[in-house]
Amino acid sequence: MWKSVETLRPYLWRYRWGMFTGLLCLVIKDFASAAQPLMIGGAVDALTRSLRSGLFARYAAYLVGLSVIQGIFQYWMRVIIIGISRDIEYDLRNDLFRHLVSLSPDYYQRTRTGDIMARSTNDLNAVRMMLGPGIMYWVETSLTFVLAIAVMVSKDWRLALLSILPAPAVSFAVIFFGRTIHERFERIQAQFSDISSRVQENLAGVRMVRAFAQEGAELRRFEILNRQYIAENLKLVKLQGIFQPLLEALIGLTFLVVLWAGGYQVLRGRITLGSFIMFNTYMGRLVWPMIALGWVVNLMQRGSASLGRINQILAETPTIAAPLGPKPVTGIRGEIEFRNVSMDYGSGPVVERIDLRVPAASTIAVVGHTGSGKSTLVSLIPRLMDPTGGAVLVDGIDLRQLDPAELRRHIGFVPQETFLFSATIAENIAFGVDDATEGEIQRAAEIAGLAGDIEGFPQGYATMVGERGITLSGGQKQRTAIARAILRNPAILILDDALSSVDTLTEERI
Repeated sequence: MWKSVETLRPYLWRYRWGMFTGLLCLVIKDFASAAQPLMIGGAVDALTRSLRSGLFARYAAYLVGLSVIQGIFQYWMRVIIIGISRDIEYDLRNDLFRHLVSLSPDYYQRTRTGDIMARSTNDLNAVRMMLGPGIMYWVETSLTFVLAIAVMVSKDWRLALLSILPAPAVSFAVIFFGRTIHERFERIQAQFSDISSRVQENLAGVRMVRAFAQEGAELRRFEILNRQYIAENLKLVKLQGIFQPLLEALIGLTFLVVLWAGGYQVLRGRITLGSFIMFNTYMGRLVWPMIALGWVVNLMQRGSASLGRINQILAETPTIAAPLGPKPVTGIRGEIEFRNVSMDYGSGPVVERIDLRVPAASTIAVVGHTGSGKSTLVSLIPRLMDPTGGAVLVDGIDLRQLDPAELRRHIGFVPQETFLFSATIAENIAFGVDDATEGEIQRAAEIAGLAGDIEGFPQGYATMVGERGITLSGGQKQRTAIARAILRNPAILILDDALSSVDTLTEERI
């Protein structure tokens, strides 16, 4: 658990003063709360000796004052600590997204989108609960327990000893059940990732599912995953169903023992009635920490399990990264050279010992049979991957000496698989060019042979294209992607089979 939590140290340090203030409010609140039973016991003894209205009013005022202090600092404790947990969740989500977009394509080829989504949402929420309510109530219950026992020991160590009799059994239960809860929650989150992946795949491929009449089959597969998810959750619920009542039974038994022993002490005159009432009040205060301990352990184990899953993503390192001292990328002419380039994905070479030079301002076509490595070859130019052998150069500079982000600003790339965002056509064309004017967008659409189609849409360039451009035809998607690349006015334009869904006449015009 602690190894995975180490990731949070920079975030906790960033908000250290806020966390310190929140915990200080917690301490003041707990001291005010711990003083109340002491005040009640003193009041009972004082009133037993002398029943005066002034004395009663004074003790009542003390109790009201302590309650007000407790309420004020409890409010700020929750506002500050829960607020910080939200801030850390915000920072961690941003850092996770920043890391995800920096990872290379090979990571996404071996990782399901649904799994990433589950870790970015469900797991982050569990981490927030660990940092907010988890830490807050862990400290609060521990401090409440220590303060109550300290006062009880100072009054009667024998009764205090009876009060902490269940502590060893509680510690054993926490260790045993905590480890099991951690393991089962990890399985639950893994199952949730499977469900998320299945939903994502079916939504993305809804046309294919319907075309092959697989709605029933996909529903059955989803029901199986859903049943497995419910089964894993029920296992955890059963475990919690044993853990919580066990703690409550130990507490209830201890309460009975203290009541019996304390009552006997009062009858024998060894302690005052006020001390006995004080002890019972403290025992009542100890019920919450004992019961809350099970909930807190559950939160902490869930959070650490989820943090471990997030750490697995953060531990991934990008295979494509900028060099320590990148050469400046300015005024690219567009000369491309492949020097003895080879590419192997692990199952044999896809591209082997390629030598090719493309002069600036020239146009070439790479032709070959399916699977011959054409897409691999062109993906090396924007450095979406690095060759396993040889080097790719632009204007005589090895791409590995350049900052990939700077290089890609000078390249317009239309991949074989067209991707559009759930936005307007204009926003999709202008993607990556924040200051694009309406005229520039229309000009790019005209060159891509898309302007005529857009004019026929009811909302023109403001037409929403839907998820992955589902409202557009295959040809319209490809032409939108081409317009997007053209708008950049790149030094290098790469079209990877980008006209496969376009009719012959439109292809000629483009």
